[in-house]
Amino acid sequence: MKILHIACLAGLLWLTGCATTGGPSPDQAGTDPKAIPSTARSSTHTPLIPNGPLKPITAAQASSGEVASLSAPADLWDRIRRGFAMPDLQHELVQDREQWYATRPDYMQRMTERSSKYLFHIVEELERRGMPTELALLPYIESAFNPQAVSSAKAAGMWQFMPATGNYFDLKQNAFRDDRRDVLASTRAALDYLQKLYNMFGDWHLALAAYNWGEGSVGRAIARNQKQGLGTSYTDLNMPAETRMYVPKLQAVKNIVANPDAFRTELPLIENHPYFQTVDITHDIDVALVAQLAGIREEDFRALNPSYKRPVILAAGTPQILLPWDNAKVFQRNLEARREGQYASWTVWSVPTTMSVAEAAQRVGMSEADLRSMNNIPPRMLIKAGSALMVPRANTTRQDVSSHLADNGQVALTPEIVTRRTTVRAGKGETVASIARRYKLTAANVADWNDVRANAAFKVGQQVVVYLPVRQAQANTRGAASKRAASAPARKGGTPSKVKRR
Repeated sequence: MKILHIACLAGLLWLTGCATTGGPSPDQAGTDPKAIPSTARSSTHTPLIPNGPLKPITAAQASSGEVASLSAPADLWDRIRRGFAMPDLQHELVQDREQWYATRPDYMQRMTERSSKYLFHIVEELERRGMPTELALLPYIESAFNPQAVSSAKAAGMWQFMPATGNYFDLKQNAFRDDRRDVLASTRAALDYLQKLYNMFGDWHLALAAYNWGEGSVGRAIARNQKQGLGTSYTDLNMPAETRMYVPKLQAVKNIVANPDAFRTELPLIENHPYFQTVDITHDIDVALVAQLAGIREEDFRALNPSYKRPVILAAGTPQILLPWDNAKVFQRNLEARREGQYASWTVWSVPTTMSVAEAAQRVGMSEADLRSMNNIPPRMLIKAGSALMVPRANTTRQDVSSHLADNGQVALTPEIVTRRTTVRAGKGETVASIARRYKLTAANVADWNDVRANAAFKVGQQVVVYLPVRQAQANTRGAASKRAASAPARKGGTPSKVKRR
């Protein structure tokens, strides 16, 4: 009996051993045991339950924003609504702007259709940063989602960056591109700026006011109210009319997006997937060629790549382009299949010395009109040394534009000096050199104009020919006339027509 008891115990122990040395538990499935510290392997696993054990969800909790929906957003508008996180602004100006937008359905349609190319990327970036998705609607207020928009104050792009603010956030502005219009770069800069402003003021309404009015202006307005014992919220501050309307406009658009039916507005369908993707380029390439290889219209390409000012993309400055999602692979396939010919028909020429447009055009084999048009050179201007001009690329040129020129190239101009033949009278002891010093000319030019030697002297009262800038020549003529009038004898009386009647 004892033997039988022992045998039963042994069998039980063997079965227990099989149960404990089998396959991994659900918690450890797919985990390399070597990746787990030895202390963890030898100790008993304790499940970690954040905030204690789960409890039943009430109906009120299920309808609140605290519970995440398991269903995917139906479209991008639904996704934006789910990310609303800013406090609503309750103000009569909000109702005013709601009415304004709701009574302009054509304007709303154009604006929202234009945004369909960019909204997905903006929402993605906002969610990645944990920022309220209402901010994706801000370009509606800034530019109506027009990346080519320019304000009277020279703010540019969807997000309306001023030149100085753009430079601060590393948005390149040169002869070939303006990153304030770039979809990716300007969105990155705008969200960086908005985060900075929110961290500064701790309030999204104040951050938005600062985005429009300037952080210094908002800071001073808050300080004034604090000094007077007044409130410091958005509605409490004294601000310009444009800034006063800024947040109400955004709130109005938010309300329409949240419930378009209530405003009898139909939002165009925007699918919840990327509209474009980035494509690397390794050579300078014409915009027209990119559009051709991608199978899209050039205007469609520029809508996604609005920062380019010229007909060629300089790879050293912008190594990536944006293409519609379905056309990106088409472009890459066609580009790989292209074996012959140049990719770019334009290049950049650094002007060696200050010269006229006519001279520059002659050097690069262009007409003066074409050179002016390509590089936006106005009349009566000289091109300064070091300027970066877009010029035709020779068939034999193999080298692409350098990164230094692509990132820093500018066209610097100076007014063309128009001169006029003028005669001046030599004083006592006047020489070619003294005349040249008086009018800031070269002695060689003065000597040449008067057919004398560079060391020649003039007689008192001798007329000397000089070529002076028009304004200087006019002033010299007026001065000589005044001297003659002063030396003439004064006339007494006057003609009847010039006598003042009383």
